[in-house]
Amino acid sequence: MPATDYQGTSSAPFSNFGRSILSLRRDQVHAMEGAHDGGVQVDELEAFQRQVADLFLNLSSASASEELLSLAWVRKLLDSFLCCQEAFRAILYNNSAQVLRPPMDRLIGEFYERSVKALDVCNAIRDGIEQIRQWEKLLEIVLCALDNNDQRALGEGQFRRAKKALIDLAIGMLDEKDSGQTLAHRNRSFGRNSNSSHASRDHHHRSLGHFRSLSWSVSRSWSAARQLQAIGSNLAAPRGNEILATNGLAAPVYTMGSVLLFVMWAMVAAIPCQDRGLQVHFNIPRQFVWAAPLLSLHDRIVEESKKRDRKNACGLLKEIYQMEKCSRLLSELADSVQFPLTEEKEAEVRQRVKELAQVCETIKEGLDPLERQVRELFHRIVRSRTEGLDSLGRGHHPE
Repeated sequence: MPATDYQGTSSAPFSNFGRSILSLRRDQVHAMEGAHDGGVQVDELEAFQRQVADLFLNLSSASASEELLSLAWVRKLLDSFLCCQEAFRAILYNNSAQVLRPPMDRLIGEFYERSVKALDVCNAIRDGIEQIRQWEKLLEIVLCALDNNDQRALGEGQFRRAKKALIDLAIGMLDEKDSGQTLAHRNRSFGRNSNSSHASRDHHHRSLGHFRSLSWSVSRSWSAARQLQAIGSNLAAPRGNEILATNGLAAPVYTMGSVLLFVMWAMVAAIPCQDRGLQVHFNIPRQFVWAAPLLSLHDRIVEESKKRDRKNACGLLKEIYQMEKCSRLLSELADSVQFPLTEEKEAEVRQRVKELAQVCETIKEGLDPLERQVRELFHRIVRSRTEGLDSLGRGHHPE
């Protein structure tokens, strides 16, 4: 992401939530103004742990059927991360002298290395958002073809146009690992007039070529699963001697590293990515007050991925599931119609089109704010890392 793309903005539905967290941070800073020696404040560190716990408790309160993994929930997840990061930056700023000392300098350096690996994930997520945007355009073609505001009867030509867009959508939504047999099955369901399997394969390659011709930010060999493993590599809870040697600062560094890993993992779970994989283990000691809600969310998302109708999904985002389900039902209905349409069949088509239109509207409203948040997340990580490395550099090389 180029720096000129940055637009510092938070999503409106959660702005008050974010302000309350930042207000708490300001209150803590004011309370510390009288600190006599610049030492680490225990209350400050405990408050940070409670903030993270409260944020994840709020996220884990989402119902599985209505909220979890929806566009609104993912936006709330990113808002929560940004709140955690601002509080973490305040801790580092307030304890800058301690940050420069061993072993804290090593721990914070390792955290910044994890964070830079997250930048590729952000870019891949933006690619995935653009892919969803392309699918939404195909939905608009279907809606336009089957719109009947002029009250004329729907004809074969309109259905042919809609079915072509539905086929392109189904092929585009195939997980890269889920080709071949599934593709053939889906193509059989999209029309009785298909001339040959050869024509179907040609259409498949043309369609995939269209989707892969987008401007991808990561290389073809890049793997979301491997990148998540790299972010989580050697992420371990601090030992007692590290906590003592850092006056407790090792704990928030571990907390922030775990939050970073979880947020990247959840985004990869929700949004289409190259070589998606959810095989990341979170071995978090239960004494951390935020461990239970974070691990609960992890388990719920993994369970969602194991459901029969989600196993081969290109992303667990609720709106992707709704898009696939509505388009599949509409295509099956389109295959069954005979012309001229009966009033009953036309009413059924209208209902399916209405459901598809609602999904399309939700996606259209939610994608742009989500993309802005991912962009902001990218730039916040870059800025925080730059500030931290500059500070460490000044500490090791005094003027």
